[in-house]
Amino acid sequence: MSDEGVSLKTLSPRALAWQRRGRAAAAAWREFSSSKSGLVGLGVLVLAVLLALLAPVLSNEDGLDVTKATGGRMRPPDGNFWLGTDVDGRSILLLTWWGTRVSLLIGISAALLSVVIGTVIGIIAAHYGRWVSAVLLRIVDFFLVLPSLVLAIALSTVLEPGIGTIIVAIGLTSWPSAARLVRAQTLTVEARPYIERSRALGGGNLHIIVKHVLPAVLPLVFVNATLAVGNAIVAESTLAFLGLGDPFQTSWGGILHNATVDSAALAGAWWYLLPPGVAIGVVVLAFTLCGRALETVLNPRLREPR
Repeated sequence: MSDEGVSLKTLSPRALAWQRRGRAAAAAWREFSSSKSGLVGLGVLVLAVLLALLAPVLSNEDGLDVTKATGGRMRPPDGNFWLGTDVDGRSILLLTWWGTRVSLLIGISAALLSVVIGTVIGIIAAHYGRWVSAVLLRIVDFFLVLPSLVLAIALSTVLEPGIGTIIVAIGLTSWPSAARLVRAQTLTVEARPYIERSRALGGGNLHIIVKHVLPAVLPLVFVNATLAVGNAIVAESTLAFLGLGDPFQTSWGGILHNATVDSAALAGAWWYLLPPGVAIGVVVLAFTLCGRALETVLNPRLREPR
């Protein structure tokens, strides 16, 4: 008997399960790392997160205060201000840097909220079926018919301005697509033989959902969450650009809003508009590249022949 067979026999069921999960994760990473675009996206995201976390350490937050600004009005890029200044004399580089923190925080939090809501509703609709599924699907259809951005704008205008309001507004209006995907995947899982065996052995609804259904749909949920972050960042930037963001926080959309109010385009201050716009595009593209690479890991039919 091989050493591997002996070691497997000596392992407890829990340890064996963790060993299999480790091997599956290693195989998934090997497949993900074979995607150059996925690695580029991951590298950009790691850099963005590091910049967001290190902003209070490597820069001075006082530079965001208009009363402590040291630059001139809409000063073009030079040796002192690499990306120029805004109408109040603040560094555009510093504003864009600190805007990374708020934009990523809102994007990730709103995406998690929408994915959690969509996952719960999708699993419940597929597992219980009948009238429960009918009611939940009608709710999903209602939200799908109405433009999510319009609903987010309505919520943002009704609720008190703040980061929490933006997260709730985006999260509560962007979950239907996740619910549809999770419901379809749950129906596939529910048709598998081991679900019937679990029911025959007395497994309750909660046991089946937690032990069997949820682990099977989590990979799809993770991919959907990765793609949803990019959409949430765009939604946050749109709300902030329209003046519905938190006026006391610096975000990429807020910088664009201020640039529009200050007529930066008419003044030829391209440096006021370009950095936050590029930051939004690069980070959203990075999340998209990572999400597409993860899709190829989970769906072998999407892989290119080697």
